[in-house]
Amino acid sequence: MKSTIRRLSLAFLVVTAVVIAFASGTAVVSTRADGSVSGSLSVLNAPAAEPTYTTDSERLLNSLYESVSPSVVLIHVSINTQNGSGEATGSGFIYDQSGNIVTNNHVVDGASDISVMFYDGRIVRGEIVGVDADSDLAVIHVDNVPAESMRPLPLADSGTLFVGQEVFALGAPFNQAWTMTTGIISALDRSIQGLTQFSIGSAIQTDAAINPGNSGGPLLNMQGEVVGVNSQILSRSNSSSGIGFAIPSSLVSRVAESLIANGRVDYSYLGLTGTDMSLGLIEALNLPNTTQGVVVSSVERDSPAANGGLLNPTGTQTRLDSIDIIISVDGIPVSGMPDLIAYLASSTQPGQLINLNVLRDGQTITLPITLTARPRN
Repeated sequence: MKSTIRRLSLAFLVVTAVVIAFASGTAVVSTRADGSVSGSLSVLNAPAAEPTYTTDSERLLNSLYESVSPSVVLIHVSINTQNGSGEATGSGFIYDQSGNIVTNNHVVDGASDISVMFYDGRIVRGEIVGVDADSDLAVIHVDNVPAESMRPLPLADSGTLFVGQEVFALGAPFNQAWTMTTGIISALDRSIQGLTQFSIGSAIQTDAAINPGNSGGPLLNMQGEVVGVNSQILSRSNSSSGIGFAIPSSLVSRVAESLIANGRVDYSYLGLTGTDMSLGLIEALNLPNTTQGVVVSSVERDSPAANGGLLNPTGTQTRLDSIDIIISVDGIPVSGMPDLIAYLASSTQPGQLINLNVLRDGQTITLPITLTARPRN
């Protein structure tokens, strides 16, 4: 179960938002990984002595830390609320040499003031370029930073990631700036909740320690490329329990470019709700037990899905007469709702025509559907 907790600190205020759901029959609290200010910061300079490595892995990790750290920033925000004011911290990384920095929406949401600290100790003011609640991503901009200090991180192709791949996170957990934690990609194609009613597909699950304060910081591969933006953790204790989630780089790239160009993101909209296949449905419809796809639970009236020919289920609770199952989009198989969400968010635009292959009454049909823009409310 995934829920969110925002932390505001410095003894001013604590605002907590918890959404309770159920996963595998167990109630769990998921904490959004933005942190609180706990005291003054001191920037650590590189050690004067040459490190003594005992393994090649140590040498590689230290090299990656030294090369990536100047591209990661600490973000400190002041927030005014109806009940007072507070402060919070998060992380971010340099996106381009024009002064744009990527972080999480929930790190800067509602900020009245933003300061950005660089690895060399430089502190400058940040201004919001654009925020996107659907993906929980944001871009802020800084000025008065020398070009040599603006060292963008390259983005990896998240489509090439694999389970077991070594990764590391760099950020400010519990306000401990430029902290490196290591792990692997423990799962792919997870679906996590954004800050709206829409989900984020193809999220990356990792066991690299992610804690409050890591939000907005990068998850990187062993080439120093960003594979995702750390956003959420699944935990009963509001600290790392070995299950963290990052927004994939494919979506980061699309959102960041759109925010920089337009200050907003327009997503494609299909207009349906769906679930994954279940054994009960497979048996009820006499389908092969390897059948995968998106089971259409409901179709919104006058939506692209409805206008394109997708149908609501028919029948009763005890007897299902007919139901649509989306098995591929534009020739790409979908195993469940996260695949469909990710494809629509990363690979389509409003106004685009897509082709859905749909299993209906034992037959596969193709439905051409013209997407519209996702409603903003």
